[in-house]
Amino acid sequence: MNSISGTNFQFPGQTGFYKGKVRDVYSFEKKLVMVATDRISAFDVILPRAIPYKGQVLNQIAGHFLNATSGIVPNWLLEVPDPNVSIGLKCQAYPVEMVVRGYLAGHAWREYSAGKRSVCGVSLPEGLKENDKLPQPIITPTTKAHEGHDEDISREEILAQGLVSEDEYEHLERYTLALFAKGTEMAADQGLILVDTKYEFGQLDGTIYLIDEIHTPDSSRYFYQDVYAENQEAGLPQKQLSKEFVREWLIQNGFQGKEGQSVPEMTDERIELISARYIELFEKVTGNKFQKNNLDNPVKRIEEAILRTLQTN
Repeated sequence: MNSISGTNFQFPGQTGFYKGKVRDVYSFEKKLVMVATDRISAFDVILPRAIPYKGQVLNQIAGHFLNATSGIVPNWLLEVPDPNVSIGLKCQAYPVEMVVRGYLAGHAWREYSAGKRSVCGVSLPEGLKENDKLPQPIITPTTKAHEGHDEDISREEILAQGLVSEDEYEHLERYTLALFAKGTEMAADQGLILVDTKYEFGQLDGTIYLIDEIHTPDSSRYFYQDVYAENQEAGLPQKQLSKEFVREWLIQNGFQGKEGQSVPEMTDERIELISARYIELFEKVTGNKFQKNNLDNPVKRIEEAILRTLQTN
C-alpha cells in the first residue's frame, strides 16, 4: 500500500531539517517548508505503518482553516505547492501548546474519572459525565516537547517559569478562544461539534502568528451534532471524527505507549479503515469532496513541487 513514510531532501539554501512525529520540516533563512507525511502517532509514539492519504488530509484541512481564520490572527502560511506541502514564515515558536476544550472528553475525561477536579489549574464542577458540555470553553495548556510526552501545565506555571510573558500570554488566550469560536461555528455548519483542539503560536518581528496545523483530526476532536443529545441522554459513546478511534483500538489491544507494551499488528485492513476514516473526516469537516492524489511516486512529486516553488521565489 503506497504511502509517504518520510522524506530526506537537500535543497539549495536549506539551513536545517527536523523530523517531527508526522511532519518533515525543512528550514530556510526566512521560511519553513512542512511536508505532511502519512506517518501516524498515538500516545507520542510513531506507529510502525503509515496511512495512505493521511498527510494530504491533514495538510489540506489545515490550509482550509488557516485561510478561514486569517482575519482573527495572522498565520504563518504563504502557499501550498503540493497537497502534502505547506510553505510559510519561519517564526520563533512559543514553548507551549494552547489546548482548548468545550466538552469533557479524551485526556480531560481520563483525569476527571480518576478523581481529579482540576486540569492545568482550571477547576471543573462535580457531577459531569463523559462528553458533557462544559459551562464554558477552558484552556488547558501543555508544554511543547520535541521528544517524548507533552506535559500539562497551568497558566500560573507558564508565567512563573517565564515561558511566555504575561502580555503575550493574554494575547494567546484571546486568540485561542476566538479561533475556537470560529472553529465551532464552521463545524456546526457541517453538522459537527468541535469538542477540543490545540493551537500553536510563534512570534516574528514582534507580531504573534498562528503556526502549524489547525482543526485537523490529529489536533482536534469532533462529535456528530445530530446524535449528540440523544447519546448523552442514553449514556452511549459519542459518534466522533478524530484520531481517538485509533487510540481506542490501541488501548483495547493493550497499548498506551508505556514501557514494555507493544503496538498491535497493523493489518492491511486496519490501514485501509484508518485511511477511510481520515478521508471521511476531510469531507465532513470541510464540506469538500476529497481528491486522492497520485501515490505512484509521491516523494519525487513532493520534491519537484518544492524545488519549483523555491526557484520561483
